[in-house]
Amino acid sequence: MKYIKLYLIVALITISCKSVQETNSVVQKPVTVEVDTREIQGGMWIPSLLEGMNETEMMQLGSKMTAKDIYDVNNSSLKDAIVHFNGGCTSEIISPNGLLLTNHHCGFGAIQSHSSVEHDYLENGFWAMNYDEELANPGMTVTFIKRIDDVTSQVFEGVLDSMDEVTKMKLINQNIDKATKAAQKESWQNANVKSFYDGNQYLLFVTEIYKDVRLVGAPPSSIGKFGADTDNWMWPRHTGDFSMFRIYADANNRPAEYSKENVPYKPKHYLPISLDGVAEKDFTLVFGFPGSTDEYLPAVAVNQIVNVLNPAKIEVRDNALKIVDSYMRTDPAIKIQYASKYASTANYWKKWIGENQGIKKSNAIQKKKDLETEFSKIVAEKDLVGYSTLLADFENLYKEIEKVSLARDYWIEVAYRNVELLGITFRAFQLEQAYLRGGEQAFENARQSILGRLEGTYKNYNATVDKPVFEKLVSLYVEKSPKEYLPSNMKGVNFEKLTNDIYTTSKLTSYEGAKELFSGSAEEVIKKLNADKAYAFGKEWHTMFYTTLEPKFQELNMQIVAVQKKYMKALMEVFPNKRFFPDANSTLRVTYGQVRGYEPRDGVYYNTTTYLDGVIEKYVPGDYEFNVPQKLLDLYEAKDYGPYGENGKMPVCFIGTNHTTGGNSGSPAIDAHGNLIGLNFDRVWEGTMSDMNYDPDICRNIMVDVRYVLFIVDKFARAKNLINEMTLVHPKK
Repeated sequence: MKYIKLYLIVALITISCKSVQETNSVVQKPVTVEVDTREIQGGMWIPSLLEGMNETEMMQLGSKMTAKDIYDVNNSSLKDAIVHFNGGCTSEIISPNGLLLTNHHCGFGAIQSHSSVEHDYLENGFWAMNYDEELANPGMTVTFIKRIDDVTSQVFEGVLDSMDEVTKMKLINQNIDKATKAAQKESWQNANVKSFYDGNQYLLFVTEIYKDVRLVGAPPSSIGKFGADTDNWMWPRHTGDFSMFRIYADANNRPAEYSKENVPYKPKHYLPISLDGVAEKDFTLVFGFPGSTDEYLPAVAVNQIVNVLNPAKIEVRDNALKIVDSYMRTDPAIKIQYASKYASTANYWKKWIGENQGIKKSNAIQKKKDLETEFSKIVAEKDLVGYSTLLADFENLYKEIEKVSLARDYWIEVAYRNVELLGITFRAFQLEQAYLRGGEQAFENARQSILGRLEGTYKNYNATVDKPVFEKLVSLYVEKSPKEYLPSNMKGVNFEKLTNDIYTTSKLTSYEGAKELFSGSAEEVIKKLNADKAYAFGKEWHTMFYTTLEPKFQELNMQIVAVQKKYMKALMEVFPNKRFFPDANSTLRVTYGQVRGYEPRDGVYYNTTTYLDGVIEKYVPGDYEFNVPQKLLDLYEAKDYGPYGENGKMPVCFIGTNHTTGGNSGSPAIDAHGNLIGLNFDRVWEGTMSDMNYDPDICRNIMVDVRYVLFIVDKFARAKNLINEMTLVHPKK
C-alpha cells in the first residue's frame, strides 16, 4: 500500500500546482510532504524498468530526472555514458572525446603493468599531456549496454514443472542459446542473456565491446590508495581513488582492435561535472555493474556463511597477508610485484570481517527468521501447498552441504588463490586433463593458452615469498578442513620438510623451469610433470577436488538453487506489497539514495564529508599507507584549491545511502539533474553486510568528491588539457 500512497501524493501535488496556474486570484501555501525515506532506499534496479514505482521513489528523494533521462533506447540518456570496465568495475565517460573516469584500484593492474623500478607510476603517478602519450593496454575492454529486452517467455518455452532440474536447465540453456542467436543487433554488437530473481526472469543485453582502451592519468598511490588496507572499508575516508583512461574507436566510431589509426571515441552521451558539491539529503544516483548479492537467502544459509564459511576464509587470508606484508615492507621490488595481489587479497578479507559484524549488529539472521515465520503462517492460511516444505528443504540441504562447502572454500583459498605455486600446479593439471580428454590437439591448444597466462603469473611471482605461505596455509588446511576431504599425501606429513623439498627441487618455481617442463611431446611433458614434486603434490589435491568434492557440491547446490528459485517466486507471491529487486549479477543497475551521515555505534555520529585536513592529520612520512606527496602538502599549506575548494577547505570524500557492492567500483555518483558529483569506490565497514542485508540506518557507500578529482588533475598534476575537455557546470547556482 505504501507505493499507492506515494502515487497519490504525487497526483495531489500535481493537481494542486495546476490549480495555482489556472486561478491566479488564489494564493496557496506550498504543499509539504513528509516521506519516510528509509522505506524507499536500497535495491539495485534494472534501468529499463524504472518507470512507475522507481521513478516516483526517486522523486521523493529529490531527483529531477525522468526514467527516460536515465535509460532510453532511442535517445541519448545516462546509460550511454556508463561502461563495464574490463569486466569487473564500472567507468563513465566525462568528455566528448571518450575520456573515462574509474577508480585507481580498478586501473591498478594497468598502472602496475606499465611500472618499473625506473618508471614507477604507482609511486609517482602518470599523466598523458596529449593523445600520443596515452598508453595502450592489450586485452583491456569496456562494454556499453545498447539495449535490454525481456526474453523470459522464450527462455521458458517448453519447460514444465514436472521435469527434473537437469532436464529443465538443459532446455533453458538451449532456449537461451536460441534467444541469443535471434537477437536483433548490428554485426559489431554482441548479445547475452542473464538470469534474474533466481531464475524466474531472463533479460537479453545487446552490447558493444571496445578493445582499444588507453591509460591517460593516475595519481600516485599515496593519493589514489591513501590509507591502503588500514582504511579500506572504513569511514572517515580520505582516498583519491581515481584513474583515467580513454576509449579509442575506428573511423566509424565502432569497436576495433588497437591501432595507431584509431581515434578517440565520440560518445552518445557524456556526464557534465558539477562544481557545486553535496550537502546532507542531496539526491544521489549510482549507476553501474554491481557484481553479486544474496539478499533473499534463508536464515540457515546466512547463519552458515557468518559462523562457518567466512571465519575459515578470513583465517586463511589473514595468515597469507601477514607473510606477504612482511616481505613487501623490506623490498621495493617485491612491493611492486605484490602490490595488486596483496590489495586484492586484503579487500575481501576485510570485507568478510565487516560483513560478519554487520549481520550480527543488524540482527539480520533473526529478522530473516521472523520473515520466515510470517511466510509459513501465510502459506498455511492460504493453503499454498507447493510452498509448504521450502524452509524445511533449506534446513536439510544446508546441513548436508556444510562440510562440502567448507572444504571447497579451503581448496579455493589455499590451492587456487593464495598459494601461487599450487595455482601453477592447477594450470599444469588442466593441461594433463586436456590431453586425457582430447588427445594431442587438445593438449597443444591448452599448452599455448596456459603458457601465455603463466608468463604474466611469473612476472609478479617470487618463490621466496610464496614458500612460507605454502607451508602455513597447507598446514592450516590439514588442521581445519573436514577430514573426509583430506588427500592421502597430506596425512602424517612434516610440512616444513615437504615445503623445503618442493621449493628446492620443483621447476615450477620459475618461468624458465616451467617452460622446460612444458616442452616436448604430450607424453614427455606429462611424464616430466608427474616427476616434479610440486606438481605431484598439487595433482592429488586437485584430483580429489574434481572427483569427490566438486561433484558433491554441485549436486547439492543444484538442489539448493532449485529451492531458492521457488522460494524467490513464493516470496513475491506471499508478500505482494514488499519491494523485491533482483540480486546483482554484473548487469547494469541503478541504485538511488541520499547524502547521509550515520551512527555506527552508541554516542558516535559520522558526518557526510571529509576534507584534505584529514589527509594531513593521518600523514605519516615514509609510511606506504599514509605518506603524502610533497606537492600536495605544499598545495594544502598555500590553500591553493582553485575553484574546487569549499569555504577554504578541500572536500575529499562523501557518503550516501546507495546500495552498492563489488563491481560498483568506479560507478558515477550522479546528482538530481544528471551531473557527475562523485566516484563510488567503497562501503563503510559496518555496512558491508548489505550484500545479504541492506539496512538504511548503517549501510553507506563511499564516494570520492569529483571536485577532489578535478583538484588533483588540475592543481597537482597540471594536466589542464584534461580539464579543458570536460564540461563543468553549476546546477545549484
